Amino acid sequence: MTPTVVLPVIIGGLYAAGVYLLLDRSLTRVLLGFLLLGNATNLLLLSAGGPSGLAPILGYAEADEIGDPLPQALILTAIVITFGIAAFLLALIYRSWRLVRQEVVEIDEEDRRIARRSATDADDIDPDDLAPEDRPAMHEDTFAADADVERGLAENYAGIPSDDVDLPPTRGRNR
Repeated sequence: MTPTVVLPVIIGGLYAAGVYLLLDRSLTRVLLGFLLLGNATNLLLLSAGGPSGLAPILGYAEADEIGDPLPQALILTAIVITFGIAAFLLALIYRSWRLVRQEVVEIDEEDRRIARRSATDADDIDPDDLAPEDRPAMHEDTFAADADVERGLAENYAGIPSDDVDLPPTRGRNR
């Protein structure tokens, strides 16, 4: 049997498409990318298992004619793991959709603010020397702001339990 280049090209294409989809902000595309990576891994394990052979459990074949059952067991394990993580990602997508009516991960302004800081060592920073917007949470002057936030939440969402997924969509985003 001569080796073919088709299967490695398909595996490489599935890995490339999977990684490309994983890097997107849409959670649905992340799920599809993860499924492509799982399928590419299954094909890689199948191709690494060597040529097919006779079933080892029957016992009527010679040792060199028996197929290796280890790649098949690894593929079954990979299928189960891929299914479990896909179910978890589907739950995340559903929860995101129920909370904010979108499944795209937005840019976090807090991350941008931290990235703009200088490369100062965290041990050298005194929180009292920082601007109020750069101070860490729970600093002594942030308690007033926390009380304002709590008061605003109590006014806007009176009577709605905090763990209710039927909250209205976030304000400020009109699509």
